[in-house]
Amino acid sequence: MAAPAAAAAPPPPAAGAEVAVPADLSGREVSFTGGGGLTLHGTVLSPVKASPGRPGMVLVHGAGTGTPRAKLMGEAVAFARGGMSVLVYDKRSEGYSLFHRSYSVLADDALGAVAALRSQAGVDPAKVGVWGLSEGGWVAPLAASRSRDVAFVVVVGANALAPLRQQTWATAAGLRKAKVAGSLVDRAEPKLYRAIADGGMFPEPWYDPEPTLAAVRQPVLAVWGVHDLLTPPKETPPIFARALEKGGNRHYTFRFFPGADHAAHLTPDGGVTRLPALAPGYAGLVGSWVREVVSGRPPLASTSGPAPEQADPTVPVDRPAPWESAPVQAVVMLLLIVAFAAYPLTALARRLRGRSRTARPAAPRVLSAAGLVAVLGSFAFLFYLLMTGGKLAAPGPVVLGRPIVWLALQALALTTVAAAVRTAGAWRRAGTRSERVRLGVLLAGGVAFLPWALYWGLLLP
Repeated sequence: MAAPAAAAAPPPPAAGAEVAVPADLSGREVSFTGGGGLTLHGTVLSPVKASPGRPGMVLVHGAGTGTPRAKLMGEAVAFARGGMSVLVYDKRSEGYSLFHRSYSVLADDALGAVAALRSQAGVDPAKVGVWGLSEGGWVAPLAASRSRDVAFVVVVGANALAPLRQQTWATAAGLRKAKVAGSLVDRAEPKLYRAIADGGMFPEPWYDPEPTLAAVRQPVLAVWGVHDLLTPPKETPPIFARALEKGGNRHYTFRFFPGADHAAHLTPDGGVTRLPALAPGYAGLVGSWVREVVSGRPPLASTSGPAPEQADPTVPVDRPAPWESAPVQAVVMLLLIVAFAAYPLTALARRLRGRSRTARPAAPRVLSAAGLVAVLGSFAFLFYLLMTGGKLAAPGPVVLGRPIVWLALQALALTTVAAAVRTAGAWRRAGTRSERVRLGVLLAGGVAFLPWALYWGLLLP
C-alpha cells in the first residue's frame, strides 16, 4: 500500500505519452526489455552540447501502478542539465498492483533500463548508475547488488525498514499529525495492517532491505528531506550506514535538505504539500557527486545537513500469532455478523409466515443493532483510514484525541456489552425452546464481542 501523493496538481500524462523536452536538452525515445520479458518505454534526456564519455543515470519511480515518465521529468531535466544522460521510463502496470508487486521484478526493469542507457551514443557504459525514489529506494540497491554494470546508486526518501513497518508508521504519523491519539492509532491501525499483510493484501510486507544494502559495493548517495512524513528520516540513515559498512562499503554520502519533503521537493507546510521545485542544491549535489564517483574519487562516509524531524519512533510489526491470523480474524468477524444478524432476520421470517407478534424485550434488539454497526462500522472506518493514510490522513473531526466516528463506534461497543448483559436475563426468562435458542445465538455473539472489541481497541481509551 502506498501513501497518497502530496501535491494537489494536475494529473500527469498517461504512460507512453510524449513528454515535453526543454530546448537546451535533446530527447530520444527508447524501448527495452524489463523483468519477465515485458517491453518498457522511456526517454533519454541529454544536454544538446553533450560531451562524449558522459555519465548516465536511470530514474526508478516510487510506488504506483503504471506511473508515467512525466512524473519524474522535473528531476530528469535537472540532472540532465548537470551534464548527464538521464533515462526516465514508464513504470510497469503488468504484474504490479496495490496488493501485488515484486521488488525483484522491478529491479530487473531497472537493469533493463541500465542496459539501454549504456548503449546510447556518447554515454560511457562504465559510468551509468541508478537513482531511486521512495519504493525505488528498495529497488535501486537491489538492482545494483545484482550487476556490476551499475556504477553508482542514488536514493531519495529511501527506507531501510520493512515496508509494513514503514507504512504502519507513516499512517500512524499522519493520524497523530491530525491530533489523533489512543487505541485507534496505537492498537487498531497496526493490527489491521498485520491482518492485511497476513491475508496477502500487502505486497512484500516483511522484505528486509539490510542484506541487499550489505551486498551493494557501489558508491551510494542517500538524500532525505527534513520533513519526510513517509519514511522515518531519523531511523533510516543509521540502518543504511550499518548495512553498507557490514558489507565493507564506506563510500556513502548522506545529505538532509531543509524545507524538503519525502521526494526532496520544497514543501511549505512540513511535508504535507509537495511543490514542483526541487530543494535548492539537491540537483547540484547529485551532479557533483556523480562526477566525483565516475572520476574514480568516491567520497568516504559522510553525513551533512540539518537534523530531520521525526516525532514518533517506528514500532515492530511482527507476523501475527496463529490465533490472530487473517483467516481467524475473518472467521470471527463472520461469526459475529451471523450471530447479530440472525436475531432480526428470524423475526422478519416469523412475520412473513404470519405468526402473531408478541412483545419482545428491548435489550436483544439493541444488542443486535449495536453489535452489527460496531463490527461493520469499525472495519469500514479503519480501511478508510488506511486507504487515505500517511501524511494526508483525514479522520474527520477529532474530539479528545479521537475522531468522532471512532468515538461513536466506541459508544456502540459499550452499548453492545451492556445490552449483552441485559440479554442474558431475557434468555433465562425465554418461554419457548425456539426463543431460547434464538436468544442464545445472539448472546453468544455478545459474549464473543467483548474480547474481540478489546483486541481491536474499541473498548480501550
